[in-house]
Amino acid sequence: MKKLVLLLIVSFSIQTNCAQQPAISSDKILIVYLSRTNNTKALAEIINQEIAGDLISLELKNPYPEDYDAIVKQVAEENESGFLPPLKTNFAMDNYDTIFLGFPTWGMQLPPPMKSFLNNHDLTEKTVIPFNTHAGYGLGNSLKTIRKLSPNSNILEVFSVKGGIERDGVFLLIKGDRAIEVKSEVKKWLEKIGVLR
Repeated sequence: MKKLVLLLIVSFSIQTNCAQQPAISSDKILIVYLSRTNNTKALAEIINQEIAGDLISLELKNPYPEDYDAIVKQVAEENESGFLPPLKTNFAMDNYDTIFLGFPTWGMQLPPPMKSFLNNHDLTEKTVIPFNTHAGYGLGNSLKTIRKLSPNSNILEVFSVKGGIERDGVFLLIKGDRAIEVKSEVKKWLEKIGVLR
C-alpha cells in the first residue's frame, strides 16, 4: 500500500512539472510585437535569434502621430474611451501554438494596438509569452489586461527590461553592449520558462 501511495505521489509530481514546461515546436511560434522607439523590436529580434519563430511587427491602418505629446494625448483618449485602433497587420492565428507578445508600457498600460490584437484573435489553449520594454516604471497593469483579454491561454512568465525614455529624447537603448547584456538575460529567461531549444 505504501508503495502504491508513493508511486501515485511521484506520478502526480512528474505530471505537475511537465505541465509547467510546455513542449514548443519551433515551426509553430509567432513573435508579434509593437515598437515605437525600436527597443521592443530589438528585444523581439534577440528572442527570434534564440527560438526562430515568425517575427511580425504590429502596424496600424492609421499610424500614430510622430510627435510625442500628440501620441500621448491620443493614447490616453483611446484608453479612456476603450477605442481599439484598427490593425493593418493580419495573419492566420491557426498556424501558431505559441505566441510571444512584445509591447512597450504606455501610460502604465498595455498599448491600445496590442489590445486590438488580443481582441481580434482567439488565443484559447495557446501558450502566450509576454515580453516588455519600459521607461523605468515597469509593466503597469499590462499583464492584468493580457489575462483579461486572453482568459483561456496559458500565460507564461513575462520578460521586462528598461528601454528608452522618449519623453526625454532617449530612444534606442538596447544596442551595443546593452544588447549583449539583454541577450544574456533573455537566454536565462527562456531557459527558466522551458522554451529555449
